[in-house]
Amino acid sequence: MVTRYMLGNEAIAHACLEANIDFASGYPGTPSSEVIDILRTQEERPFYIEWSVNEKVAYENALAAAWCGQRSLVTMKHVGLNVAADPLMTSAYTGVVGGFVVMSADDPFAHSSQNEQDSRCYARFARIPCLDPSTIQEAHDMIRDGFALSEEFGLPVLFRPTTRICHSKSDVSIGDPGTEHRTGVFTKNPAQYVVIPAHTRVLHKKLNEKQPALARRLVDLGYNRGWVKGKTAVIAGGIAISYVEETIPGDVSLAKIGAYPIDEEWLETFVRQHDTVIVIEEGAPVIEEIVRQVAGTVTVLGKKNGYAPLEGELSPRTSEAILEKAGVLSFSPYPDTEAAGGVPPRPPILCAGCMHRAAFYAMKKVYRDAVYPSDIGCYTLGIQLGTVDTTICMGASITVASGMAQSGEARDIICSIGDSTFLHTGIPGLLNAVYNGADITVMILDNRITAMTGHQPNPTSGCTACGNPAPQVSLEAICRSCGVPFVETVDPFDLTGTLEVLKAARQRDGVRVIIAKQPCVITARRAGVRRKRYVVDTEACTGCRACVRFGCPAIEFSGDVASITDLCSGCSVCAQICPVGAIRMEGRT
Repeated sequence: MVTRYMLGNEAIAHACLEANIDFASGYPGTPSSEVIDILRTQEERPFYIEWSVNEKVAYENALAAAWCGQRSLVTMKHVGLNVAADPLMTSAYTGVVGGFVVMSADDPFAHSSQNEQDSRCYARFARIPCLDPSTIQEAHDMIRDGFALSEEFGLPVLFRPTTRICHSKSDVSIGDPGTEHRTGVFTKNPAQYVVIPAHTRVLHKKLNEKQPALARRLVDLGYNRGWVKGKTAVIAGGIAISYVEETIPGDVSLAKIGAYPIDEEWLETFVRQHDTVIVIEEGAPVIEEIVRQVAGTVTVLGKKNGYAPLEGELSPRTSEAILEKAGVLSFSPYPDTEAAGGVPPRPPILCAGCMHRAAFYAMKKVYRDAVYPSDIGCYTLGIQLGTVDTTICMGASITVASGMAQSGEARDIICSIGDSTFLHTGIPGLLNAVYNGADITVMILDNRITAMTGHQPNPTSGCTACGNPAPQVSLEAICRSCGVPFVETVDPFDLTGTLEVLKAARQRDGVRVIIAKQPCVITARRAGVRRKRYVVDTEACTGCRACVRFGCPAIEFSGDVASITDLCSGCSVCAQICPVGAIRMEGRT
């Protein structure tokens, strides 16, 4: 064993190596993405790794490997588990042979997500075990042991780290990568793997019969444990355990919940030794609901009676505030802090030279009074340019646009979706729109990479997760095969050409697809693409601010004239926008 200072996701990835992992798949999503990124670049243990086109595909691939007896991992963020929910629910019935760990990383406070849902609810729904770490060391140990737990009960194990676990760092004691390797062999057993009703009814009964032993085993493993010290107790789960342990008084009892299902007999024994129990957990009141079921006359304080917040992310300060409100602490060692004054707000913004900005600019020029459904990706930041009216979930832009068109909305409807998101769940929406005769324009923003989550490759990138060459799929061919009669590809940095294609699309009826293609400005720079910067001719600049309204962070305005900073990537769009020709390539006169 050695101790290393590690990122949470790095510790999780290393634990997979120690556990003799054979197969890993996933779809990128903050805060989970680094696990597959680290596994695909490590050289300590060879095994199969892939970025899949969506979470359902990733789940079913990893599930199949587990059916073949391999130890497999699938990773995603919490909203991705919605996409994989269909196979998740049934895989609890079929069970697994090799260890199967499902990493669903939750994002309390929605730092980079569209909601704050709690993956523990899915585990309870599916009736599979859930491991909920409170520290990075525990995250490492839990995922290492999760494969063995999965094999012991023949069930998928859901592993639920939160943002503070995934993206914090600490010293972690780690072991050596395992050297065992398994060859996948599927043993045919239709009664286990073919979920026709006659088999399903039997499998459901078997799943329910596993629950009592599973709950007791989680206590025996030490994931759920308590210490009785007085008549008041705190019961905490996940990262909240770490916050509570820092300041809980010595005469207050503590129970740690690190895994689910909770053994209700064990929990009832602990709870009923107290007069008052305070429950502190992040997300939904999962622990609290079970505590209330077993509490009898014991007073329970938590989310349901206003002692703890129902939403948002916990911190040491908010956890101590709960204890103050419950009368456990008389003061908090973490005083409230206020942001320093005078610091300007810095909302997230598209990069200088990002092709999305140019595409949105052209879209807005042609479709002035339109409705703009959009999707999940960097381009969601188009909300600042007035070209994002709706965002729900991956792939919803085309279906929302189609629904609006079929509802009788009279204005033009033009939606936007990235290349990775289109491949994720956009294709069925496009097929449906064509089949049902929707009247919409779809702009696919194709930057050849899954950019927002850290530039993971996808089927448009030309390489696999491990960097091996792969065919680049043709978005044009996919759209045409869906029956789209109007499919055109544009270079958004060619503003004139893009505007002409948009105008032509607007004159047509039915589904029209415009593919705006330019590499992500960051990956292009990493690949060695260097364009000359642009500068402002201060003598010619009239101060009209048309370039500033374009929204590029490389353009500044001081006094009465514009200037261009070192952020310029040379995309040239500002020069095409300037009405008096005051912006030119550096070095030209």
